[in-house]
Amino acid sequence: MRFLPCADSGLLIELADLQEVHALYAALADAPPEGVIDLVPAARTLLLQLDPQRSDVKAIEAAVRAVEPRGGLREESEQLEVPVVYDGADLAEVARLTGLTEREVVDKHTGAEWKVAFGGFAPGFGYLSGGPQDLVVPRRSESRTAVPAGAVGLAGAFSGIYPRESPGGWQLIGHTDLQIFSIDRDPPALLRPGVRVRFREIG
Repeated sequence: MRFLPCADSGLLIELADLQEVHALYAALADAPPEGVIDLVPAARTLLLQLDPQRSDVKAIEAAVRAVEPRGGLREESEQLEVPVVYDGADLAEVARLTGLTEREVVDKHTGAEWKVAFGGFAPGFGYLSGGPQDLVVPRRSESRTAVPAGAVGLAGAFSGIYPRESPGGWQLIGHTDLQIFSIDRDPPALLRPGVRVRFREIG
């Protein structure tokens, strides 16, 4: 566990892997140290956003080191169902890479309960973990300059949904019309750490 200052109101904790991030996040989310106002998990780091008026960095570091990490990611009560048309441009390539048929790729994607491990890349983009090992595929060798909003993809051990049009290198297997991120909604992001996700085939 390594602690690094982040700007003037943050403390970044480097950990060994996503499992350690989830365990520490789960413990701190229920009882954050005095002066910690937000927790932002990532693949191998946990960012603590601090209130500069009432935070003592050394005391916070000591408090974090004394915490007993919990197993697994803290779960939200919410489960989100995402309707998907599996017509992605890379569906055939994912089938080739995995040795599955396209039908089997869809069945495995819809058959798993995914969980938002962390957010990043763009506002509202959630990295979904918990899928079957059969669907672990590399990113595309060449990124697209524009991936449409709602595109559903795979990269490494994660699945994700593009909240808006943007460049991207994930393997696209389908699309959803569900609005993943909206500043007019509270909370704006549907995919928040701990939210459980089920994909449902339509069309």
